[in-house]
Amino acid sequence: MNVVTAKDATRDDSRATSAGPQGATAVRAAIRDPATNRRLRRFLCLDDFDRAARRFLPRMLHGFVAGGAETEASVRANRASFAAHALVPRVLVDTHGRSQARTLFGRRHAAPFGIAPMGLSALLAFRGDLVLARAAAASGIPMVLSATSLIPMEVVSQGGADWVQAYLPGEPDRIEALVGRALAAGFGTLMLTVDIPVPANRENNTRNGFTVPLEPSLRLVWEGVSHPSWLFGTAARTLLRHGMPHFENMDAGRGPPILSRNLVRATGARDRLDWTHVALIRRLWPGKLVIKGILAPADAARAAAAGVDGIVVSNHGGRQLDGAVAPLRMLPAIRASAGGMAVMLDGGIRRGTDVLKALALGADFVLIGRPFLFAAAIGGEPMVRHAASLLSAEIDRDMALLGIRSLDELGPEHLMSDT
Repeated sequence: MNVVTAKDATRDDSRATSAGPQGATAVRAAIRDPATNRRLRRFLCLDDFDRAARRFLPRMLHGFVAGGAETEASVRANRASFAAHALVPRVLVDTHGRSQARTLFGRRHAAPFGIAPMGLSALLAFRGDLVLARAAAASGIPMVLSATSLIPMEVVSQGGADWVQAYLPGEPDRIEALVGRALAAGFGTLMLTVDIPVPANRENNTRNGFTVPLEPSLRLVWEGVSHPSWLFGTAARTLLRHGMPHFENMDAGRGPPILSRNLVRATGARDRLDWTHVALIRRLWPGKLVIKGILAPADAARAAAAGVDGIVVSNHGGRQLDGAVAPLRMLPAIRASAGGMAVMLDGGIRRGTDVLKALALGADFVLIGRPFLFAAAIGGEPMVRHAASLLSAEIDRDMALLGIRSLDELGPEHLMSDT
């Protein structure tokens, strides 16, 4: 087995992985640049990054990120669930000195949101996983490295990421090997995603000609040449500097290349993964263990009994089971069943008011994916930081308008449901 070592993984990115003062200073200098500032000012909300990415990226790549499974009913339901709750503000409240800081797993974050795991990020943005990790560290929020990322976890860990996602099969040997690698890489939180026993039926990918791995074709060539900024700024730049991307973090060893005519990604027996494997992971992993993909209160209770530290209420952004219930609708019941675990939520969050609604219904923290990846694709690290600052500014403004100074003051009394 081709086991990845920290020394091997970091040698190509030794100049680019710092999340410390030099890395933050470089980003601040970029944002102070007048040309960069003019470009940033065009983006006023998270949805603006989607619209810009739709023009910048090949259709197959934008569709891969933006799309969902089958009819995309769950994608729409996620957004609709937030619209079904109206806010009830209080007035004549002194809201001076507001704070949206949030402590999660003993670490204080500048805002109550983080960047969700997103696969193939480095295919959309040059060194995308590193861009997201450094921007998150500079913004004081967490970032979760995807299991289907294209940059070795050892590199991204040095870039500031402390959370890593795992897609694990029901095979103890592979579980032990990957958990050992993540531990050696220095991650503090392991996120086991459990709602992927089989690949989803993502018809939009088939219609757009997108496959994983990518298959060489005339259509793929046309997608590249018709989007030259992406072709030269991301694809060609990656090939010239780092060679053909591979799936780096699905196992203890390196996975297959992203471009292949015949090679099928070896995902293993994910449909055999069960609670006995969660118990094994809990024994092996000394850090914080999070399960992502919980929608049933009974599963939340079982996770708490298994010693899990936190859960993410999620339907995989509408990308797995089409018609799966929106996470926000299940949040209050799951909160009641979760015991002392941290309860996080993802899916459909696009505004500061969405974040506050989730917190009011019982979430401790939220994760957001697509907008941050689109920001990375079109503008790199400064654009991701800008996206985070836009959402943080919305939360601060919305807190004042809602009549609260602390997120701990939020509760169901601040909401009126249409359902």
